[in-house]
This record gives sequence, C-alpha cells and structure tokens, in this order.
Amino acid sequence: MHGSVCNPCRPSIFLATVLVFLVADIQAENSHPGFYNVLQFGAYHDGKTLATKEIQTAIDSCARAGGGVVYFPPGTFLTGTLYLKDHVHLHIAAGATLLGSTVLENYPLNQCEFVSYSDNYVARALIWGEGLTDIGISGKGVIDGQGRKFLGFRPKPDEWKRAVASLPDTTRYVPQPRYMDRPYLIRFISCSNIKIKDVSLRNAPMWMQHYLDCDFVTIENINVYNHGNENNDMIDIDCCRNVIIHGCFGDTDDDGITLKSTAPTPTENVVISDCIVSSFCNAIKMGTESLGGFRNITISNCIIRPSSEPEQLYGKRQGLAGIALEIVDGGHLDGVTISNISITGTTAPIFIRLGDRGRVPRPGAIRPNPGVLRNISIQNIVATGAGNTGCAIVGVPGSFIENVSLANIRFNFVGGVDSTEFTAIVPEKGDKYPESTMFGILPSFGFYCRHVKGLTFRDMKLSWEYPDHRPAILCDDVQQLDMNAVNTKSDSSSASIVFRNVKDAILSGCNPGAQKTFLILEKNCNQVSVLANDFSQVNSPIVIMDSSSVQAVIAEYNRMMEP
Repeated sequence: MHGSVCNPCRPSIFLATVLVFLVADIQAENSHPGFYNVLQFGAYHDGKTLATKEIQTAIDSCARAGGGVVYFPPGTFLTGTLYLKDHVHLHIAAGATLLGSTVLENYPLNQCEFVSYSDNYVARALIWGEGLTDIGISGKGVIDGQGRKFLGFRPKPDEWKRAVASLPDTTRYVPQPRYMDRPYLIRFISCSNIKIKDVSLRNAPMWMQHYLDCDFVTIENINVYNHGNENNDMIDIDCCRNVIIHGCFGDTDDDGITLKSTAPTPTENVVISDCIVSSFCNAIKMGTESLGGFRNITISNCIIRPSSEPEQLYGKRQGLAGIALEIVDGGHLDGVTISNISITGTTAPIFIRLGDRGRVPRPGAIRPNPGVLRNISIQNIVATGAGNTGCAIVGVPGSFIENVSLANIRFNFVGGVDSTEFTAIVPEKGDKYPESTMFGILPSFGFYCRHVKGLTFRDMKLSWEYPDHRPAILCDDVQQLDMNAVNTKSDSSSASIVFRNVKDAILSGCNPGAQKTFLILEKNCNQVSVLANDFSQVNSPIVIMDSSSVQAVIAEYNRMMEP
C-alpha cells in the first residue's frame, strides 16, 4: 500500500524539470557560441522582404567562429542565393520556411572548378557550396523554391551577357546554361561529409538538389514535392562516392532518385533504401548521363507508386520506368543489386539500356565508345497495373549487356494489344535519348531482350489484365540464356516465348498451364535445351519455324499432353 500513496510533490518536481529544459533550449537558441539565430542578424521573416544579406552574414559569422548551426525560427524568410561555408549546418525549425526569390538576378551565376556536362544546364542555386566539408541542412521546416513563378522562363541574351560580365574571372571556363537557366534549390560541388535530414523540400525551379563530385553524402527522412516546373527531379547524385539515401519520400514531375555521371568520374558506393517514390518519369534511375559510369550500387526495400499530383508538366501520367538502368555516353555500369521493390502503375517496371549516344562534357572533347553494362542482380520485385509498352533489356549491335539476373519477379500488365498495334522489328536507335518508351509498343508484353549475353530469368510470373496478342518474352541476339520456372499468360494467337538468333539457352521447370504454344524458334537458334517442363496442357510446346534450328534443339524429360 505504501508504494501506491500519491506524493503531492511529484507534479511540481516534474514541472520544474520541464521548465529547466525549456529555459536551457531558449538560452541555447540565443546565446550558445555555436548557434546563430538569423533573427539576431536582422533577417526579416515576413516572406516579403528579401533577407539574403542578413542570412549570409549569419552563415559567414558562424564559419569564422569555426562552424556551428545557423538557425531559422518559425516564420518565412525570403532569400536569393546563400553560400554555405565549412562546418556550417542550416537548421530550419518546424514552422519555418526558407522561400526562394522569384527574381533571377537574386541568384548570381557561378563557376565551378569541377568540369561536367551539367555546366550546360544551370549555374545558379538557392543554396550553393563548392569545395566544402562538414555541411548540412536539417529541421522539420520547409525550403520552397517557388518554381511555378519560373514556369516558361527563358533567359534573354542581354540578361545572359550581364550575368557573364559579373563573373569574377572570365579567363576560367564560363558555364553555358541554355534555355534551362533556372536555379536549383540545392547544389553542392566537390564537397565532403554532407548530411541532409528531415527537411521538406518544395517546388524547385529546376532540379531539387544536385550533388556533384561529392564524397560521404547522407540524405535521410526528407520529404520532396517537386511539381513546380519542368526538369523537376527529386535527387541527383552525380559523380559522387559513398552515398546513403534512406527513408525518403518523393513526388516529382521529372525523375525521382537519379544517379548521373556527367563527367569521367564514376558514381560509386551508393545505398538507396526504404524510400517511397512517385514520378511522372522514372522513379529510380541511373545513366541518362554516364561518362564515368556507376559501380557498386544497392537499391532495396522501396515502394514506387503513382503521383498524387493531378496533372503533369512532363512525362506520362502513369510514369515511365519504375527502375531504369542506362549507359549511353560511355562509362561502365557494374555491380548493381536491386531487391524488395513494390511498383504500382508505371509504363514499364524495368528498363535496361546500353546505347551509343556519346555525349561529351564540352565541345571538342573526344566522343566515347559504347560503354559497358554488366553484373546486374534484380530480385523480389512485384509490379501491378504496368502499361502495355513492355520492359526492355536492350544493347546495341556489337556491344552486349552482360550478366543480368532477374529472380522472383511478379509483373502484371494492362495488356490488350492486338497484332496491328506493335512493330515486329524494333529499330536500334543507338544514338537516341534513353527512355522506356523510345521503341514504342514492344513486340512482347513482358520482356524484350536484344544484344544480351548472360541473361537469367528465375521464378518469374508475367500476366496481363486484358488478352494480349504478343508473347510474354521475346529474345533476339541473346547468348547464354537460362530460364527456370518462368510462367506466363498467353493469348491463343501467340506463344509465351519467342527466340530469334538465340544461342546456348536452357528452359527448365516451367509450368505454363493451358496454352496453344509455349516456345517458338523463329530463326538462327542454336544449342537450345528444353528440359523438365510441364507441358501437359500445351497443345504444341515447341514450334520451330526455321529448319536450320531443328537439330539445335534438345527436348527431354518434359511432361507432355496425353493423346
């Protein structure tokens, strides 16, 4: 009984303890030597009066003292470009908004030492840093770029000349942004030890955040809504090393989490996990620019879903690719693992492309040869409501995609394509911009594979909502193909799988159910083994259309339909 007696002193002790902590927090916000409240430097927080100078003074003061936190209390702070400094972290408190100016002149043109193709895009940003260490942005507040106010913006020639004339050293390379000269929200170049945490980022005029040639970058628990303008990517990691992207939410008009290599420096050692991404373009993508390539990338435990925005400025309402892996400007993509992804409603759940566009960072540079795309492992992927284009794994003549493995795949497509809606012969388009829609509606509703060496499909189910006249899988110029436990829907007018120019292939452990035809060998096939499949409900399991392929097929230990 003694232990249950109420002590009247306890509430007052509790309140006193809370007051002590509150007072300590207030004192820390206003007097700690490493803490710089922008209000103390005269920054306006009415959302109307430009506060760039006052905020920059707070940042500079913090840096001169050896670093610390520049604090934004509740309120709206209108600003142009802010230049971050070593050991300075911006903290945007809950209820605070850092609001980007809508006047382009408030974003000075900047030159950077690191040369990349991105110099052709934008040389302005709301928050800018180059060659810095130990920097960051945190807090429960918002950074809003007011991107809609730049919609349709095109710089005038005289404005561009004035901007170039303002550069401190025109003997250095002058950036050449073209029609896109709208500011990024965040741009860090050649920086190390960066941490972006918890903040909400809204409506950039251009890409939301660009990390170029940076090392040790952590981005976690941020919330991005980027539907303010064209080119509204969520995150762009470019020529960076040692990057973690974790627990982030994104809804974007353009690409979501994007890895780039706009210079001959690779993007490598990147972990992307536990994110939820929506996009009218590609949700998770690497390789639109690929000069340096990509090495050692892991993507896991992510959800890709439709955008909540009712109208898009770019892309397609349902999005383009859920996951896009591309090499088109030289470079190597090597060592990518992707697992545990749920995809809803994209045009193509997966798009893998080795092309030969050969873009160079500056005029006069040597055009790169086709690059290398190899050693890709994709497993445990579920996709529903995918479009009727189909997924592509496509190289170029003479340059094979190598060693790609897909396992435990469950894809459901809209389907409904008849024989007049697709082209049987797909053009190469080696020098074109890579996109999942670049070939139009593919001649297979599931996977179209061409110029591939070392391709494995295991435990795969492909289906459609409406009957589709195309096969589920079409392989053309594919070597070292292993299909195990691949089961698909098939319309009565098509086979499940079609081979053209396929060499060294094994199909085993398949149980396709009731179908007219399982496999068609159209032409030039060699060393094809069809082993231990259940064809008990298939009328004609294998149809050979090219007489030269008859001797190339071994079919053994298959369960056949009873006569």
